[in-house]
Amino acid sequence: MTATPEAPAEVLRTAYQKSVADYWNKEKDPVNLRLGDVDGLYHHHYGIGDHDPSVLEGPEDTRDARIITELHRLESAQADVLLDHLGDVQPADRLLDAGCGRGGTSIMANARFGCQVDGVSISQTQVDFANDQARKRGVDDNVRYHFRNMLDTGFPTGAFRGIWNNESTMYVDLFALFAEYARMLVHGGRYVVITGCYNDVTGGRSKAVSRIDEHYTCNIHPRSAYFKAMAANGLVPINVVDLTAATIPYWELRARSSVATGIEGPFLTAYREGSFHYLLIAADRI
Repeated sequence: MTATPEAPAEVLRTAYQKSVADYWNKEKDPVNLRLGDVDGLYHHHYGIGDHDPSVLEGPEDTRDARIITELHRLESAQADVLLDHLGDVQPADRLLDAGCGRGGTSIMANARFGCQVDGVSISQTQVDFANDQARKRGVDDNVRYHFRNMLDTGFPTGAFRGIWNNESTMYVDLFALFAEYARMLVHGGRYVVITGCYNDVTGGRSKAVSRIDEHYTCNIHPRSAYFKAMAANGLVPINVVDLTAATIPYWELRARSSVATGIEGPFLTAYREGSFHYLLIAADRI
């Protein structure tokens, strides 16, 4: 891809970044695509909240379709919780969806706040897909996706009122990431992350967490690393929400669906044994 005037010339700078990009360029997992087909909002994150038990009742030949719709409701509910923590966003503000996947949360943010939203991904396939969705919805004037590296985006200093990561920080060094965000956020701007992180108290990655790393070609960070890297870069937490219990119903329902991938067991084991946490952290740039 030819770089825009703002964008760094070289997006994929390491062998690991290239391997991650290759993974997501090839990814066509039904757990992402079939759920997005429900209403055209394609997410790359998990869900929260109790699932409706009635989806498991009724005619067996339509049960899986009901489960798919319910899983999508739970993942969109998760995105809503993230957006709730961005604070007072005005139509004149600008937001960044870092590690945007196929772009669903960016579209939700634009619909809620009426502001410009940029998304970045190191997967050209994801970027092209997301831009196509924005065009189909008629919001491409305000929602744009870019083939860029969230560690070095090329966006101007102080360009954003808010930035978020939704389950994408496990692919990067947190100190380098938050240094870039501190540069791009206005003074008092808000950063929000929802992420899985391993529990420092249990003493390193459990077997279940290591299975998750292997499945997604990622490197899950300890919980403490987020707070250390934020403190080093002038990001001060204002809210920390443990979503672990809230995400378990999603995984239990997904394990009973046609889009189960086999990773449901390790997630449920890790959450239930306490070696893995699902956290939301909202922090202000000082």
